[in-house]
Amino acid sequence: MTFRVFQDADAMGRALAAEIVQGIDAANGEGRAYLLGCPGGRSPRSTYRALAELVWERGTDLSSVVIVMMDDYVVDSGGSPHRVDPSLHCSVERFAYDEIVGPLTEAAATGRGITADRVWIPDPANPAEYDERLTAAGGIDLFILASGDTDGHIAFNPPGSSADSRTRVIELADTTRRDNLGTFPDFTGLDDVPRLGISVGVATIVDQSRRAVLVAPGASKQEAVRRILGANDYDPDWPATLLARCRAPSLYADLSSAPPVEEAHLPAWATTERNEVHT
Repeated sequence: MTFRVFQDADAMGRALAAEIVQGIDAANGEGRAYLLGCPGGRSPRSTYRALAELVWERGTDLSSVVIVMMDDYVVDSGGSPHRVDPSLHCSVERFAYDEIVGPLTEAAATGRGITADRVWIPDPANPAEYDERLTAAGGIDLFILASGDTDGHIAFNPPGSSADSRTRVIELADTTRRDNLGTFPDFTGLDDVPRLGISVGVATIVDQSRRAVLVAPGASKQEAVRRILGANDYDPDWPATLLARCRAPSLYADLSSAPPVEEAHLPAWATTERNEVHT
C-alpha cells in the first residue's frame, strides 16, 4: 500500500483525477469499457470536481466509462425492498447524476458523455446480480473508497461485516446513520435517516477492484487514517481496513488528517510518501 499526503483535499482530488483520466484514455485505446467505482458523500467530492475540470481541459472521451455506485438507501414496503425515491436529497442515485455523471457529461464533448445505461447501482430486489454483473464486466478498474468518521464503515458495511460479505441489503448501524447526518445535511435528525441500505460487500470491493484508492481528507478522518495505517489485515471492527486486502491499494490523506511522522507506525506491507507533501 502507498500512503500519500497532500496539501489539501483539492490537491488530492487533482492527483486522483489525473490517474483516472489516464486510465480512461488507456481503456479507450484498448477499445474496452473503463469501470470507475464511486462512493457518494463528502470525501470524494474534490475528486469528482477535479475530474470534470480535467475532462473539459483534455477533451476526454467518456463514452466507454461505467460509473459503479457502491450503495443507496432502501425502503421496504411489505417485503418489497427498493431504493429510495431518486428525487430525495439523500438518494445516492441522485448524487450520482448531480455530482458525478452530470458534471462529467457536461464537460465532455457532445456524444462523448456517460449514458444512463452506464450508471450502475445495486438493486435491493436482486443484490447478487450486482456482483455477477461486475464479474462479467471484468471488474472495476479503479475503486474510489471512503471511510466513515466514527465507525470505519465503508459503503454501508458496518463494524462486524464479514470479509466474505457481498452485495446485500443491510440494516444500517446507528453510528453510520449519525455519520450520514453530515453527508446529507438536509436530514433534521437521526430519525430522518433511513434504517436500511443496499451495499456492495467487503468481498465485492476486494475481489472486484483492480486498484483501490481510499481518500480521507479533513480532520474528521484522523482516526480513520490511524486505524487503516495500523492494520496488517482486514479488521471487521473497522471495515475500511479492507484496503489492506485490495490489489494496488493507496491511502490518500491531507495535512489535517495525516498523523505526524513520529506517530505513523506503518505496517510492513506499506510503503509511504509521507515525507513529501503533494500540492
